[in-house]
Amino acid sequence: MMTVYEWLRYATEQLSSCGYYKLDAEVLLSFVIKKSKSWLIINENYRLNMEELKKINYLLKRRMLGEPIAYLLGEKEFWSLTFIVSKFVLIPRSDTEILVEHSLKKLTDTPSKILDLGTGCGSIALSLAAMRSDCDITGIDCMMESIYLAKYNANRLRINNVRFLYSNWFSVLGTEKFDIIVSNPPYVKLEDINFLEKDIFFEPFISLISSNNGLADIEHIIKYAKKHLNYLGWLLLEHSYDQKEEVQNIFKHYNFFEVSSYKDYSGNDRITIGRNI
Repeated sequence: MMTVYEWLRYATEQLSSCGYYKLDAEVLLSFVIKKSKSWLIINENYRLNMEELKKINYLLKRRMLGEPIAYLLGEKEFWSLTFIVSKFVLIPRSDTEILVEHSLKKLTDTPSKILDLGTGCGSIALSLAAMRSDCDITGIDCMMESIYLAKYNANRLRINNVRFLYSNWFSVLGTEKFDIIVSNPPYVKLEDINFLEKDIFFEPFISLISSNNGLADIEHIIKYAKKHLNYLGWLLLEHSYDQKEEVQNIFKHYNFFEVSSYKDYSGNDRITIGRNI
């Protein structure tokens, strides 16, 4: 049997050789034995039983191969909410919270209709719905596994003012219009794939890679969003740190006005918005 201290020392050595950190070991152990990290410090002589060791060593091996912590735990926090995640959805990232922040700023005091394109686990749609219970939110995704997971998260979080639909971008919407459309679409260039952290290779490529230098899905959304935006409605898109000028030009090409870009919490250009007039 190993103590908490012994296992953390062993796991830290194993993860460090793979480029990971002590924090990962602490998070995994806390998850398996259902104790806080402060408890681990106070009880470093606690002996792990065989069942606990089997579970934690299995997760450790998966982490050493690069599998993201969120997939190992099956959950990820976003906008102070905890979302269940799986290998079928992109892991929510703190940089994307800026989409929620600026969408909320564009809402008026009256109830609005909001569309989240490529909703994944529902993190953006449900965060907006939680903040504005008077608004009607629609989340769309082209993967049924994502729709099932988003609905599960909605039920788990007890958020009722949201619906999730299976659709290839706007295809299922007919002539329906919205006051705000928001999306974190695929925007990674195929040629940049070798420069990504190896963790990213566990996430669905359909949610990451886009053709035309990463701009194909962004341009598709901008082009067809006008049909589904109300007069003076807003479109907000996440993009790569180096795509701001290209995305702004696409917005202007399709006659959006008040085009602006904003940085994420790390200081990188992250979202661009435009208004339908």
